[in-house]
Order: sequence, then structure tokens, then C-alpha cells
Amino acid sequence: MYAVDPSGKKIDTQMLMITHLTQLLTYITGFGGLIVPLIIWLTQKDKIADMDLHGKSIINFQLSLIVWAILSIPLILLLGLGVVMLILIGLVSIIFPILNAIKASNGEAPFYRWSFTFIK
Repeated sequence: MYAVDPSGKKIDTQMLMITHLTQLLTYITGFGGLIVPLIIWLTQKDKIADMDLHGKSIINFQLSLIVWAILSIPLILLLGLGVVMLILIGLVSIIFPILNAIKASNGEAPFYRWSFTFIK
């Protein structure tokens, strides 16, 4: 049985952790890193405590990665800066979901550096 917070939502840090780790599906499917967390967030945000905060952070991060990747394409022509930027985006897209999954399992709030706020 799960603990319940004062608002009546269940406290499920394992589901929050899994939601962060589903971003890594991008490396398997090519697109699952945005779609799967979006589906989990939309279906569970009213049932699981802090899912709304974590889900919004994940979606904002994934959309930010797309924007950064699009911005890096023209920079490839400028001394190859875009290639370096794409490598950094690849590293960040692996490291940050893992770090935030660990934070979620400890009950901490997520933090995605260099992420734009598309959804408040």
C-alpha cells in the first residue's frame, strides 16, 4: 500500500523515477523519450504526488533538447561548433535524466539545467 500526501495523491517515488528514465527510450526508438513521459505525465498527474512537477520538467527538457539540436544545425557551418554542440546535447540527454531519476527516488525536486520553460 502506498502512502498518501495531504492532497490525497499517492506518494510513488518509484513511478517518478521511471518517468525520468523513460527519456532514455530516445536512444532505442528515436522518439520515445518525449512521447512516453508525456503519456505517463498526462495520465498520472492527478493521481501521484509531484508527478505534475516532474512531468512538466521532463517535457520542458525534452522540448529544449529539440530546440538546442535545431539551433546547432546552422552552427555546423561555423567551424564545426554545431558538431560539438550536438555531442554535448547527447551527453546531457543521458546524464540529466539519470541524475533526476536518482533525485526523484530520494523525494527531491528535479532540475534540468539549460531547459526552457514551455509548460508552467
